[in-house]
Order: sequence, then C-alpha cells, then structure tokens
Amino acid sequence: MPDGTQVSRSASGMLLTLPNVVTFGRLCAVPLAFWLIIDRHPAYAFFLFVAAGVSDAIDGWMARRWGGSMLGAVLDPVADKALLVTMYVTLAVVHELPDWLAILVVFRDLMIVGGVLLLGVLGQPVTIRPLRISKLNTVLQILLVAVTLLLAGFKLSMPLVTLALTWIVAATTLASGAAYVWVTVRGR
Repeated sequence: MPDGTQVSRSASGMLLTLPNVVTFGRLCAVPLAFWLIIDRHPAYAFFLFVAAGVSDAIDGWMARRWGGSMLGAVLDPVADKALLVTMYVTLAVVHELPDWLAILVVFRDLMIVGGVLLLGVLGQPVTIRPLRISKLNTVLQILLVAVTLLLAGFKLSMPLVTLALTWIVAATTLASGAAYVWVTVRGR
C-alpha cells in the first residue's frame, strides 16, 4: 500500500471515533430541536434536550476512557453551544423565555468568541479555561431550558420558579462574561 493511503486511513480513523459520532449526532439534533419548538411540540423537544445532555455525558466519558481527538475537542463545545444558543433564541421567539435573556446569552457567547478571534488576529496567544462561574452559568442555563421545555410540554405552570431561574441565569451570564473579560485583560 502506498504511504498516502495509510495516512488517509489513519486520519479518517481519528475522525470516525465513537465519541465523535455521538457528538455529531448531538449537533444534528439542533435543527430538530428548533423545529420541534417552532412547531409547538415542546414535550418532544424536552426529551430530545435530555437525550442530548445524556449523549454529552456519554461522549465525554468515552473520550476520557478511550482517548479523545482534536476533532472531538472542537466539535463537542460547538455542539453544546449550538444547542444551547438555539434553545434560548427559539424559546424567546415562541415567548417561553424573555427576549432580553436570549440576547444576553447570545451576546456573552459572541463576546467571548469575538474576543478570542480578535486576539488571535492580533497575534496574541489565547488559552481559554472554563471559569467556575462559567461552569455554574452553563449548568443554570441548561436547567432553565429543561424546566421551560418541561413546563411548556406538559402544560404546567411554576411562574416563581421560572422567574427566579431567569434572573439567576441572567446574573450568572453577566458575571461569567465579566469574569472572562477581567481574566483576559488582567492576563495581558
């Protein structure tokens, strides 16, 4: 066999790992989740969202156990962010979450990605490490989406819980964005 064929097989083998397949499936679930919410099937969207969360835990476990890949290291957070941002925007469009909260969540993510890209263009090395406040914020954002889909999907009402979670997510989103800016500015 020519060497080029061996390299090609090796490279494709690294792309087609089981954790990457699971992560890619989660990424492919994003348009389905969007459609389920727009078409007013929040109960199905809830189960899909829960399945996506389970798949995230499974592919993470598999990557740690059997070794991850560079593709997986990039694809996993992209799939997570794509799903979460899509849920916030879509739930705001159907008036299940406030518009201002969806804007805040999306703006924070755009600010972080834009800052990384800008620093990269300026030739500044960028190392992003998840901050504790950011991890807490992600958990709370996921919880709010799950609760919102559960309540909408099963025609339940818990306005105080939803209101409290909304404001807690807003506060941690602001704190997380500010913390990333602070760490980046202080580190320069």
